[in-house]
Amino acid sequence: MEQHSNAGFDYELAKHKVKEQLRSGKSLFSKGGAFPPLLEEMLNSILEGELDAHLDAGERSLGKRKNGKGSKRLRTSSGDIEINTPRDRLGSFEPEMVKKRETIMVASLEDKIIGLYGLGTSLRDISQHLKETYDTDISATTLSSITDKVVPLVKEWQQRPLESLYCIVWLDAMYYKVKEDGRTQTRCMYNILGINKDGHKEVLGMYVSQSEGANFWLGVITDLKRRGIDDILIACIDNLKGFDEAIRTVYPQTEVQTYVVHQIRNSLKYVASKDQKAFMADLKPVYKASDEPQALEALGVLKEKWGKKYAIVTSSWENNWHKLSTYFKYPDGIRKLIYTTNTIEGYHRQIRKVTKNKGVFTSDMALLKLIYLATERIQGKWTMPLPNWAVCAAQLKIIFADRMKTDI
Repeated sequence: MEQHSNAGFDYELAKHKVKEQLRSGKSLFSKGGAFPPLLEEMLNSILEGELDAHLDAGERSLGKRKNGKGSKRLRTSSGDIEINTPRDRLGSFEPEMVKKRETIMVASLEDKIIGLYGLGTSLRDISQHLKETYDTDISATTLSSITDKVVPLVKEWQQRPLESLYCIVWLDAMYYKVKEDGRTQTRCMYNILGINKDGHKEVLGMYVSQSEGANFWLGVITDLKRRGIDDILIACIDNLKGFDEAIRTVYPQTEVQTYVVHQIRNSLKYVASKDQKAFMADLKPVYKASDEPQALEALGVLKEKWGKKYAIVTSSWENNWHKLSTYFKYPDGIRKLIYTTNTIEGYHRQIRKVTKNKGVFTSDMALLKLIYLATERIQGKWTMPLPNWAVCAAQLKIIFADRMKTDI
């Protein structure tokens, strides 16, 4: 019979225990099953063997000797086990099988924790899930340290190089609550979503600030330039004062389209509720016009009817017309992309599904970690170019012939 040995681990006894467990019809991996104690025994034997290998004859002569053991509880996918890590007198032994300060053995368990966190599951609910599934108790502090392994990935992702050209870029913000110095503060999360020349969506960056402002957006746009974007054909933005100037400071050739839906929402804030239905009926021909002359004619009708009562609203449409009317320059396919906020709002809706149960984040990085994980999952589904992109790309190539150099 083939003999097995591993620093005292009894393979024949292990086989006998496994057979008995299988005959009983019980799971080897459940609480009280045969596997957890066998794993504990085998790991302790391996650690003893690692120390013996470390204390070879030459090293023993230098004063290296065994010096007792230290115990710790190790979380595994089959439950908690007790590990006895042997020590040497000089403290030079570094175990490999179960490293110092390691409290969770299987990477798959860490991956599951990070996956649950990325779905917006609270640390408390993750802890409860692990208790029910693996019969193991993991503290919120330990769970937080596991999710912190995402931090280097977030920082690397924020600094990654980008393509030299993006056809359309949407820049918009979301708002969250974050604790800072014991006080709850509002944070603005800047999201930049781009369409490359092949029609694929990509989240270009996420930036956190205390408030939304043109100065900060200038820093964001400058960072995009630093990371490799040489040109943006069309940028879609909200009507923040100075925003379009900030873009043209870095990308002077970029066409800027202000979100029409934002303009409509802001307009309705200044219209009495009893007038809103009638006002919208007169406003719709402005932004739904087939071309700009028709839109300007409708705007004139709107001003004539409502200008005296709501001068601030009609003046806003006139003053911002150069940014609101950019989409009239383009064919229907491109117009629909830049006229609506569907693309960026679709991404935001998916992010909100993950963050909706988070009242207050513990830090800016906690916010970034969650949105990064959610974004990675969302982008994993963006495998195809936008519908009808070939037509849009051909049109863009004609309009921006000297800038969009690609074969269709």
